[in-house]
Amino acid sequence: MKQAVHIGGPASAGPDLQELLGLVARGDQEAFSRVYDTVCGQVLGLVRTVLRDPAQSEEVTQEVLIEIWRSAARFQPTRGSAMAWILTLAHRRAVDRVRSAQAATDRERRAALLEQIPAYDEVVEQVEASLEREQVRRCLRTLTELQRQSVTLAYYRGLAYREVAELLSVPLGTVKTRLRDGLIRLRDCLGVST
Repeated sequence: MKQAVHIGGPASAGPDLQELLGLVARGDQEAFSRVYDTVCGQVLGLVRTVLRDPAQSEEVTQEVLIEIWRSAARFQPTRGSAMAWILTLAHRRAVDRVRSAQAATDRERRAALLEQIPAYDEVVEQVEASLEREQVRRCLRTLTELQRQSVTLAYYRGLAYREVAELLSVPLGTVKTRLRDGLIRLRDCLGVST
């Protein structure tokens, strides 16, 4: 004798999924157990199509079911069916996991690239700075005494042109001319192109 087979699971005579979610919202553990049994397979199937990793799929499915338990009160029947709400939660959680994994991969890739950048070489930097200072000193010696005084006071001591003029007891225009001529000579001596 042949038996009738119901596709989609056994026929239930109890409350539908929407009613069960209402009971779960009030903390009914038995109702949650029935929701779990009803939706677990579909949630896992959807999550697995997004993640493809069986272990992560099971973990995300567990998270979705916990979320259903905690947030069943947020379900609004006017906005869609209970199954659509649950599968939306599952899909969002799975996509979040994919994005999180991608962000972690991107961070690891950036960290690996940073490790390839050569470390700052303090000795080389000190030697280069010392050589540059010596070259500037050598070039300063090529200036006239008046130009060297003006450049030194304005650029190394940080005095304003007016203060340099007062300190050297010369007109402001003379200081500006000495500075301009001195800087041109320094530029040429240092080989700086404009």
